[in-house]
Amino acid sequence: MKKGKVKIDDERYPKRLKEIKDSPEELHYKGNFSKEIFSKCLAVVGSRKMTKYGQKICNKLVSEIASRGITIVSGFMYGMDATAHKAAVNVGGKTIAVMPCGIEKIHPSYQEKLYKKILKKDGLVISEMPGNKGPAKWTYPKRNRIVAGLSQATLVVQAAKNSGSLITANFAKDFNRQLFAVPGPLTSKVSIGTANLIKKGADIVTCAE
Repeated sequence: MKKGKVKIDDERYPKRLKEIKDSPEELHYKGNFSKEIFSKCLAVVGSRKMTKYGQKICNKLVSEIASRGITIVSGFMYGMDATAHKAAVNVGGKTIAVMPCGIEKIHPSYQEKLYKKILKKDGLVISEMPGNKGPAKWTYPKRNRIVAGLSQATLVVQAAKNSGSLITANFAKDFNRQLFAVPGPLTSKVSIGTANLIKKGADIVTCAE
């Protein structure tokens, strides 16, 4: 398994990420750091407290999208992030886990099996932080800008009114990237954020196409 770091002036540095404001000066990585894995990327984010509906929709959409050669980018947290990563690797697709900590630290620790599976299936783990450096409150939004910055578009599956997923959505809008949102039942708290995104112009997603 390959590991190392790539600085912003390196020709291997992801072109799309270099276009954003406040690009990371360097990226630390484990796994498949290649031009191909960065060529077509979709960020998939959503609530940590996802519902069964959200999980089902995420599995269906990501399975179809990843099987068509689109790399799925997410933030490795429990809930929607982990569901998106799993759905991608389960169909033999590529996925990039952007960590809120150093690449050597598995956070959350109980997702060690998923971490290893991403690497085994030719995926990638990256962070702007080295080694075993732990996460902090401020590292999550910084991580989110990388998730959005690597991707041509961002898909929000579920989000509460003040969900961290909306930070990623706002970065996508700031970077002039396409923004998608999945509609959900208005009786659910985790549909409020996505409904607001749709009201503000996000494209409604009803199928993988």
